[in-house]
Amino acid sequence: MWERILVIIRKEFRQTLREKRMRVFLIVPPIMQLMLFGFAVNLDLVNSPIAFMDLDQSVESRELLSHFQGSQQFNVKYMPDSDAAVQKLLDHGDAQAVIKVLPGFAREIHKGHTAHVQVLVDGANSNTASILTGYCSQVIQAYGQRLRTGVAPLSAVAVPRVWFNPDLLSRNFFVPGVIMNIITMMTLMLTAMAIVREREIGTMEQLMVTPIRPIELMLGKTLPFVCIGAVQMTLVTTVALLVFHIPFQGRVLTLVFATLIYLMTTLGSGLFLSTVSQTQQQALMSSFFFFTPAFMLSGFSFPIRNMPEPVQWLTLINPMRYFIEILRGIFLKGLGVAELAPQLSALFVIGCMVLFGSARRFHKRLD
Repeated sequence: MWERILVIIRKEFRQTLREKRMRVFLIVPPIMQLMLFGFAVNLDLVNSPIAFMDLDQSVESRELLSHFQGSQQFNVKYMPDSDAAVQKLLDHGDAQAVIKVLPGFAREIHKGHTAHVQVLVDGANSNTASILTGYCSQVIQAYGQRLRTGVAPLSAVAVPRVWFNPDLLSRNFFVPGVIMNIITMMTLMLTAMAIVREREIGTMEQLMVTPIRPIELMLGKTLPFVCIGAVQMTLVTTVALLVFHIPFQGRVLTLVFATLIYLMTTLGSGLFLSTVSQTQQQALMSSFFFFTPAFMLSGFSFPIRNMPEPVQWLTLINPMRYFIEILRGIFLKGLGVAELAPQLSALFVIGCMVLFGSARRFHKRLD
């Protein structure tokens, strides 16, 4: 049995790797995708152009201005002197936010009252506006904290500390999801198209008249892509660590174990798509049809807790949801198998069901 499986494995490796274009396809696109996503998908705001409108013209307002000028998140490019100028800056998108210090700012401070600062933010991009508003609030609160400590000592001071991802870099959050994206897409398409290719070029009938049994053919067709998926996982993880300096707090064995379990779902899904497709083009389109909604519901970009409740229930059968939680837990939090047991268990159950169902359908299709 194993001799026949090894023959199919060697044949699949030769058929997959004999073309130069396929060898390039297995290496270059994953690295390019990781590089593009790693550099492009970045929610960190640095040197954001803002305007500062000082209607008080006091020492205190100029001190507040210096706090914004000394922040890496802001680039104070404009000093408007009228509301019309402020509206023009926001309408044209020249400034992402306008800090407006109202008259009487210094007077309220000296009286011990709360001095208000108006922050006008371009809300066309709600996510950017939310982050920018938070940064502005932090600068203003830091200035207010310094004023309070200058007047009277505080009995207690809150000192926030970020437990995971202390630099708050969005790249550290997104790159593990990009790794999941690459592994899923490559193994899913390769498995689906490899089996359909045999049927499309007419060699499936030749295989069926050989002594090879359906289970041996299925194993021989899928095991090579386990190796390819493991190699790609090693490649993109190495690039993420060396190029983007993503922190890796967990253990390598935990990552390998989780990846092998996850490959059960992608290979099983590819096997299923091969049974419902007649041509490689259909297999490719079916892969995208399966991948896109699963990726959107994985929690890569949008928190699952913010989705409607019926959609949240739907994500429970999405293996990408669990794998991205596992990757972020291993990379950023250093979690082990014990802490990731719920996600690993769910992933294992889904993988077994998908692989078993796809194998039954594949066996029936050959019979």
